[in-house]
Amino acid sequence: MTKTILLATTALLLSAGAASAQTPSEQQAAPQADAAQQGVLIFEPAFFADQRPNSALDMVNRVPGFSVVDGDGSRGFEGAVGNILINGSRPASKNDTGSAVLSRTLADQVERIELIRGGAPGIDMQGFAVVVNVITKTESSRQHIFTANANIFEGSGQDLFGASYQFTAKEGERTWGVTLSDGISMSDANGVGPVIRRDANGVIFRQEDFYNDQYGGGTSIRGNFATPLYGGKIDLTARYGLNDFEGITLQTAPTVRRENLFTDEGAGGEFGAVYTRPVSPRTTLESRFIHQFNSFESTSTARSRIDNVDSAEQLFVSEGDSSETIARALLRFERSAALTFESGGELAYNMLDTVQAFTVGGVAVPLPSASVKVEELRGEAFGKATWRVRPTLTVEGGLRMEASTITQSGDAEQEKSFFFPKPRLLATWTPMPDNQFRFRFEREVGQLDFGDFAASSDLDEENVLGGNADLEPEQRWITEVTYERRFWTDGIISIGLRHDEIVDAIDVIPLDGGLSAVGNIGDGTSDQLAVNILVPMDKFGFTGGRLGFRNTWVHTEVTDPTTGEIRAISGVRPSQPVFTIAQDINSWKLQWGGAYIATLHQFSYDPDQTSGFRGADYFELWAEYKHTPTLSLRAQINLWDDFEVQRTVFADRTPARPVSYYENRYIDPRTFVSLRLRKTF
Repeated sequence: MTKTILLATTALLLSAGAASAQTPSEQQAAPQADAAQQGVLIFEPAFFADQRPNSALDMVNRVPGFSVVDGDGSRGFEGAVGNILINGSRPASKNDTGSAVLSRTLADQVERIELIRGGAPGIDMQGFAVVVNVITKTESSRQHIFTANANIFEGSGQDLFGASYQFTAKEGERTWGVTLSDGISMSDANGVGPVIRRDANGVIFRQEDFYNDQYGGGTSIRGNFATPLYGGKIDLTARYGLNDFEGITLQTAPTVRRENLFTDEGAGGEFGAVYTRPVSPRTTLESRFIHQFNSFESTSTARSRIDNVDSAEQLFVSEGDSSETIARALLRFERSAALTFESGGELAYNMLDTVQAFTVGGVAVPLPSASVKVEELRGEAFGKATWRVRPTLTVEGGLRMEASTITQSGDAEQEKSFFFPKPRLLATWTPMPDNQFRFRFEREVGQLDFGDFAASSDLDEENVLGGNADLEPEQRWITEVTYERRFWTDGIISIGLRHDEIVDAIDVIPLDGGLSAVGNIGDGTSDQLAVNILVPMDKFGFTGGRLGFRNTWVHTEVTDPTTGEIRAISGVRPSQPVFTIAQDINSWKLQWGGAYIATLHQFSYDPDQTSGFRGADYFELWAEYKHTPTLSLRAQINLWDDFEVQRTVFADRTPARPVSYYENRYIDPRTFVSLRLRKTF
């Protein structure tokens, strides 16, 4: 299995959030509401001029109240893509994300950016309450973007270096380009500290020094080509890449050495095509084809030496292949400027073929579903209507009908078929300028992780999971309402309430033989309160400055399959408050900012143990200097001195679940500096 990177994504989100919190000077043009639909705000290039953006992504990251989401990569297209459109369409491939396309589009190629809140005729919201539509110019150009980056860790951490080169050419409606990338991945929870085990009475019986490190990367090449074709436009993309990731955890004492190693290597590629063509003056056809494939091989090793005596080595090996093929077509009919109808269908085939083995001292340990091939054939028909009732009110209603068959072969033979109707209703009301209410009611059906059908391991936590052939998709009935207030050009206050009724919640269930697996544990609920505040500070003498706060409070409930008691859903963070500060200093050609996470925690609930982490006082400080409009240097430092991994291991699976021991790792994560040099020409 892939090792979890606890907060690397958080750090990236903090950077994006800080960047998006930029404020233009008083001389810059404020965003304008579309006269025909108040839910659409239009940002002209002049709005971003003082921030000296290099790329279209820089501009989108500065749109107040918007955070980039590139999609979760789940199977299928509907519901798995992000909240960025380019010229009214999403990219040709799920993995060629909106942010990736914008990063290779220079800022001077942007004609305008539309912030669409709640929906608009002709725009596929894909379930998002807010999306951006970046409109580019059609003039001819040649552009090159070179980026070099590095993560430098204190102490014995593994320093990482990467680079990319992007070339894009445009001649009217025709574009082509190539991207070469040498990427990096890491964890911001790497560090050292003591690991202590206490018995049920709190008496210490093990105390050792802890060390961990996780890092990796990948190299890839991507080509893109788009051109007018037979009265329409075709957009093509293709990619091939190699990736690797490795990790080590080490616990030592004078007569003890416990070592856990993890390595993962893979290769993969994809091809995507989108063809859009007007069928009549008011009807447009969009057809899409995507194929992607991957191969992987991973190894987890656990070994120990105590008092010069070696314990039996534990080895978990997994290798396999996966693929996905999607064909999709959509017909859009504009009945009038205020009313649009869409209908279409999607057909997808997904496959995972994996073989796994677990040995202790060279002796094989039987695992449920160690060798499996999982295949899914899924079809979906959908239709929706978007009605601009009046300039201040837009309503979108739709229905998707999903049917699928999942077949499992190998160690377990099984076939299951599912059918889910998925209604969606969105409403956006702007009763007065700068005030908006959004409402969403929708049924979402989760995509099963094919890896959960097969066995997996986490030897670092002495845990081996069996595969589960009886998994069913999790379903959620979602009701959400959001109020948004904009002020002082780009200040924003947003408050959202959301309630989920969960059917067949997915968590961890007990299996025979002391094993456990990912499975359905019954129904549950989730309640969320999301707050986002951004305050421009020019009026208070902090020129070009802004202060921000955002958090989502989450309360979940399910019934534990082992104890029968109500508890939270595994892997959900109940709160993560983030405070931000940022400033543009135009005379210095400099922007700087920072973020602070006061506290965060996340726990998972296994039949044999409860595990998770608690953290506090996470600091991030960054500065970006733009010597010229085509040259920028960004530096960022991440500080985190309070991170604790907790485990409570139980003696048995009876409802009382007596405690066997408690384990605490008090880790001091390594401080690291990130550097990025970007040159466009």
